[in-house]
Amino acid sequence: MFVELLDIIKNRRSIRKYYKEDIPTEDLYKILEAARWAPSAGNLQPWEFIIIKNDTIKEKIASAAYGQYWITEAPIIIIACSDIYRTASVYGRRGKDLYCIQDVAAAIQNILLMAHYMGYGTCWVGAFNEEEISSILSLPEHVRPLAIIPIGKPREKPAPRKRRPLHDIIHYEKW
Repeated sequence: MFVELLDIIKNRRSIRKYYKEDIPTEDLYKILEAARWAPSAGNLQPWEFIIIKNDTIKEKIASAAYGQYWITEAPIIIIACSDIYRTASVYGRRGKDLYCIQDVAAAIQNILLMAHYMGYGTCWVGAFNEEEISSILSLPEHVRPLAIIPIGKPREKPAPRKRRPLHDIIHYEKW
């Protein structure tokens, strides 16, 4: 089982070209169910997901993502957000500034892996104007957009990217 999961992790790629075919709702819900089971500080689960299918909204999001119009090719865009009040209410500033971001990042990784496992391509897009995205989506002040995730059937198969050797990133006892 470990080898199979490691293969899924190693074979996932950032996809920037998609077929226009729809994603069945039941597939989307399975992917979001994987997100829902991510770990979170104090089990507070600060994640919120906005599903975008509307082409006009996709265009606005792509513009706010500094002109990354390739994301509009995806049949669905998921905006992963964090309700900073949920975590800050228990953990204060560290919850607001760190834990709520870590929690949503874990949920995003689950989305990427589950989507890949199911035959979909995704890309974790973090380059965007946060204020513009918040305005486009009418987000309340305490909900922060953290990632744009286009999802669809991949129209490309990028080669693996180089990774640092394991022995270069491991430290025992101290730096």
